[in-house]
Amino acid sequence: MFVPVLLFYLIFKYVPMLGAVIAFKDYNFVDGILKSPWAGMKYFELLFSNAQTLNIIRNTLVLGLLTVLVGFPFPIIIAILLNEVRKMWFKKTVQTLIYLPHFFSWVIVGGIVVTLFAQESGVINHWLQQLTGDVYPFLYKPFSWITIFLGSGVWKEAGFGAIIYLAALANIDPSLYEAASIDGANKWRQIRHITLPGLSATIVLMLILSTGSVLEVGFEQVYVLKNATVNEIADVISTFIYRVGLQGAQFSLTTALGLFESIVALILILVANGIARRYGQGLW
Repeated sequence: MFVPVLLFYLIFKYVPMLGAVIAFKDYNFVDGILKSPWAGMKYFELLFSNAQTLNIIRNTLVLGLLTVLVGFPFPIIIAILLNEVRKMWFKKTVQTLIYLPHFFSWVIVGGIVVTLFAQESGVINHWLQQLTGDVYPFLYKPFSWITIFLGSGVWKEAGFGAIIYLAALANIDPSLYEAASIDGANKWRQIRHITLPGLSATIVLMLILSTGSVLEVGFEQVYVLKNATVNEIADVISTFIYRVGLQGAQFSLTTALGLFESIVALILILVANGIARRYGQGLW
């Protein structure tokens, strides 16, 4: 049963790492990866001497950090709330509704966002116009665009992300809650002294893993939500690689940027794990 998983990671994760050598070559289709001439650190120097590239890295870092900071607590909160529900029909209904957005593509979610927040035809601006007589360009202002970007990500993934925390909650001994109740602890104290400590190992594990994705801001989400007006804050590494690497055929330049992204992600994971180990919660 493990063989398909092993093959997936070997074929799609590990073998493509060999292509990282393109970052150090003047790659072209005729000579291929092996015969293309070496370029040394030329493309890394080009990247970090370009103000546009530095702005793209900054955008990616800011959006990635905000995604982790804003989005990380929601699955935990949802799992704790669902764990406290005693009506099974209600719990299952809510679970189904909050898991469902995860299976929507970002094209569908982007269409929903435009339907809600479009300046001329959006539902929310229609209400605002009736109330105030004016509309607001939600998708064309940096602050509101970032808010919508973060909110749509939470709406899509928070419910599905709660599954792992619900599984961890199932391993907490129910007698602990009974004993705490007998001692007079209310729900808030039970959550603070039993539920959260019971989730601590899982929370640390997920936090370590999420730090590695700080620079991996999803291409699909940004691509369907961004527009030329907010391009200054919405252009990230993944969209740059698509535009310059695939459409512009500058493979060596964008491979160098992708390799830089991977190295930073590795460093972040190592640092996060090192900090967690000091408190006895390291991943390795």
